[in-house]
Amino acid sequence: MGRMTGPMTSHAESDRLAKLLALHGQEPDDGFVLYGLAQECQKLGRLEEALGWYDRAIVADPKQCYAFFHKAKALDGLRRRADALSTLRDGLARARSVGDRHAASEIEALIDEFE
Repeated sequence: MGRMTGPMTSHAESDRLAKLLALHGQEPDDGFVLYGLAQECQKLGRLEEALGWYDRAIVADPKQCYAFFHKAKALDGLRRRADALSTLRDGLARARSVGDRHAASEIEALIDEFE
C-alpha cells in the first residue's frame, strides 16, 4: 500500500503530501506548490521541514505573502518568537510592496499578538 505513516499521520495526509511532492517534481519552482508543501508539513507537525518550503515559496513567488505569516507561526511553534517577529516584519514589508492589503492586515495583527 505504499510507505508507512506515523501514528499521527493519516493516510489522506500522506497522500496529499505525496501528491504535492509529485507536483513539485514536475514544477520545482512553482510558488503555489512550494507553499502547499509547507502548509502540509506544518499540518503534520514537521515544522523544521515546513520552514524550508516556506523559504522556497517566498523566493519563487514574490506575491506569496501568506508564506511569511505561516512561516512565523511555525517559528513560534518551535519557540523562536524573535525569528517569527523578524519574519513577520519582512512579510509586512513584502505585502505592502506588492499591494496585498489583506495579508498586510493579518500580518500586522499577528505582530501585535506576538509582541
